[in-house]
Amino acid sequence: MFSTIRQHKLFQPITTYAAIIIAMIFFGISYVWTNIAMRTFPVLTLLELRLSISAVLLFAFGYLSRYMQTPRREDIKWFLLMALFEPFLYFIGETYGLTRVSPTTASVVISTIPLFAPVVAYFLLKERVTWANIAGIVLSVGGVIAIVTGHQSQSGAETDSIGLLLLALAVVSAIFYSVVLKRLSAHYNGITIVGYQNLIGIFFFMPFFIHFDGPKLSHLVLRADSVESVLMLAVFASFIAFVLFAEAVRRIGVTRSNVFCNLMPAITAVFAALILHEVLAFQQMVGIAIVIGGLFVSQMQLRKRTRTAVCKSGNCQTAVIENKKIE
Repeated sequence: MFSTIRQHKLFQPITTYAAIIIAMIFFGISYVWTNIAMRTFPVLTLLELRLSISAVLLFAFGYLSRYMQTPRREDIKWFLLMALFEPFLYFIGETYGLTRVSPTTASVVISTIPLFAPVVAYFLLKERVTWANIAGIVLSVGGVIAIVTGHQSQSGAETDSIGLLLLALAVVSAIFYSVVLKRLSAHYNGITIVGYQNLIGIFFFMPFFIHFDGPKLSHLVLRADSVESVLMLAVFASFIAFVLFAEAVRRIGVTRSNVFCNLMPAITAVFAALILHEVLAFQQMVGIAIVIGGLFVSQMQLRKRTRTAVCKSGNCQTAVIENKKIE
């Protein structure tokens, strides 16, 4: 039975979907871990620690398991471009954005990635954008506005425009990252892609880390919960989640993988409530529902109906026949 399901183009191995759901859970809770880690570590220090630990684990696992591949010379430029988008630009936008907005708000903004990805795909990959995509974008943006205008963080600081612009940078970077990832995933497995992605990212961040955070390191006062959160980010978000996501993109494509970002706001809200004791106002709940609704609308597949004549025993009548889905 399972072999029959795998052969059908509308179905994929259940392990692929289980893997990407696990990835989204780790991505969702990563906003909470980042919030806790920044109680001790400056942003650039946190990013360098997160990438360094995960890179060591990835290459150690890759070589021991013989999954690590050597990039071809002609693909080096694509690895560099991929690492520029993510982790470099993406983490700058996401992590600095989290210094100005709550984890739940950040996850909702980041979850708009699958809405805007079709627009980029239209121009770069010549993929058609449907009316459902456009309707979903408009609906989701309305939800984001509802969230950010009604939200106040625990500290009492309002969500500001700079925080939203930083998160917008993360969204744009993630979209272009997915485009490059799609190209590389045709030749490399997830361990290789994420391993080199994080390794190159370390060197992208290094000059800024030395200049801005270097002088602050001697004054750090370590907290146990912050150190634990850095380890969680490195192992579960920068290692496991990215590898699972890369493998999902390789197997089911960019669009179908990104739709699972719909899960992130709900996951983050749950863990923010459990761990950070963050309380969501009614307007935030409505906004999250609107965003998630917009995400699902953007992924709707419409069926084109055509009329055809059906003749039986000399009597002809018009019938409506459903053709293939319009994606």
